[in-house]
This record gives sequence, C-alpha cells and structure tokens, in this order.
Amino acid sequence: MRFKSAEHPEMEGGKQYHVQISREEAERYALLPGDPDRVPKIPRQWDWFEEVARHRQYVVHRGTYKGVRLLAVSTGIGAPATAIAVEELARVGVDTFIRVGSTGAIQPEIELGDLVITSAAVRMEGTSDQYVLKGYPAHASYEVLLALIEAADSLGYRYHVGITATTDSFYTGQGRPGFNGYEQSWHKNLFRDLMAAKVLNFEMESSALFVLASLFGLRAGAVHAVFAQRNRDEFDVRGEEEAIRVANEAVKILGEWDSLKEGEGRRYLTPSLLREWSRKKVNEQGHGQYQ
Repeated sequence: MRFKSAEHPEMEGGKQYHVQISREEAERYALLPGDPDRVPKIPRQWDWFEEVARHRQYVVHRGTYKGVRLLAVSTGIGAPATAIAVEELARVGVDTFIRVGSTGAIQPEIELGDLVITSAAVRMEGTSDQYVLKGYPAHASYEVLLALIEAADSLGYRYHVGITATTDSFYTGQGRPGFNGYEQSWHKNLFRDLMAAKVLNFEMESSALFVLASLFGLRAGAVHAVFAQRNRDEFDVRGEEEAIRVANEAVKILGEWDSLKEGEGRRYLTPSLLREWSRKKVNEQGHGQYQ
C-alpha cells in the first residue's frame, strides 16, 4: 500500500486514507450517521446497496434510493472524526451531506422520538475553530434544510426546526456531571442558559459539518432523533427509523430539485422552481398531495 505523501495521505488510485473510497466509488449525496451500526439500517429502504469500505469507525455503503444514487458513511462520535469524513468525501466528489444523528432535547415541548431538523448550530466544539474564526456562522444549507422539512412533512412525523448546540463533551459539555460528580460552576448554568436562548438540543457533530460545508462550497443539513429529554430526565432510543426515512426521502427530493435546476439552467432553488416542482408532482401522481 503506497501513499501519495504525508501532506496528502491518499492511496494509489485516489482512495482516501480513512474512508477508504475513491472517486469512482463515491456519489454526490452522502448520509452521515455517527454510529457504524446505523449504516446497515439506512439502506434497508434503498433500491439496492453494497458495502464498499470498512476502516476504523468509517463504514461506507453505496446504492440508490428511489433512483437517486447515494452513500451512507459513519463518522463515529464527535466533530474531529466528522471533519475527517467531510474532508475526504469532498475530495472524491461528494457535495451534499446530511447528518442522521441522535440528540438530547433542551426545550420542554420536544418529546422522546421526535425529530429535530437543525437550521443552525452553536459552535461549542473545537474542530471548526481549527478552520476559521469563532464568529463564522454554522448554518445548514437552505436547500438541504427545506428538503428535510418537506420530507418530514410528507411522512407525517413530529419534528422541530431550530438551533442546535454542538459540543465536544457528552458529559460536562452538555451540563451532565462528570465522574464522581465532577463539575465546574458554569456547567450548572449551561443547560438553562441554552434553554433561555431557544436552543433546541445538544449533539456533537453538526456545527463542524456546517462550517466545513460553507467553507468548501458544499451543502449540509442534519436531522436528529430525540433519545433524551433533559427537562424531564428521560432517556430512550426512539425515532431512529423515522430520522433515517426523512434523510433518505430528503435525498430523493434534492435529486429532483437538482435535476429541475439543471434543466432550467438555474444555480439556486427559488420559490418559482418549487412551484414548478409541485405542479410536476401533482401531474405525476394525479392528485393534490403536494399543492
């Protein structure tokens, strides 16, 4: 196994060091679960799929969903590992990323098993600080955000749209006590301060994903299943299947919108193009579901 260089740790044929795929094995759209065990759950809804790589926490499946080609790539836990995946996937041609994660809700109206679709993120992780000044915003790409909302609506799931707090620590960084009850004074106020600021949830990857996507001229969004309700001290694994379905359906929607933009010679999705897409849907299906 030979590498290009230490500065560019790429194998012969353009295969990336961590994710272990080349441009020939990549697709435009990628779903990014953190958990490697979530990767094989995602293609259960696809037309077909195959595993193309498995290295460390990075498991890669490729296939099609309702005719749109896509990848599912696990990132492991946290922003540093997510940034590695985004860097290497971008190098082989991926330009659209959707995080499919789990989360802890901060606001009391959010229930276990609900979905949180992130519009922007508070940068409480350090990875994005290695790329750009702290004042640089972490926001979802509007097309991906709209596709996730459209998908959740069409599937009839309970969802919330808003700001996420992305942290580097699952414990003290999210206001939980550390080992043996360890805490600092600011830990005690963190949860309530973010709640007062209308932040919806805690997780550990989205802000880094959004910042890198913006810096690199890519698109990114995130949908999370609510496993924890911090106000009521509840925890249960719920909503994972729903988050997966929304992410898959959002890719199908993005594929349709991207084809429409290309056909119309447009760079950006606009309300007039969305009306055209809606009319086509009505004509195809013979009823007014998308009106």
